[in-house]
Amino acid sequence: MLKVINHKEKLRHPYYKIMDMSREKLLFELKNWSRLELIDWLSWNDKNGIYKDDESLDEIGNILDKEEAIKIMLRQIFE
Repeated sequence: MLKVINHKEKLRHPYYKIMDMSREKLLFELKNWSRLELIDWLSWNDKNGIYKDDESLDEIGNILDKEEAIKIMLRQIFE
């Protein structure tokens, strides 16, 4: 069942807050995040994605680096 989040709830959750930033502000913010924080957000945003190291190693044979994680996040937020 899909849970609908209202605007007030979104404002309280930090993962939703970043989705309202401009591209420039978001890119600046994400450069300060650790690789694991980026992976945590990606896993939260895309439950079917393969982002965590153990899953990624099993499925793809490598792990997601920070730069690629940022590119994926920007694509998911702005496209």
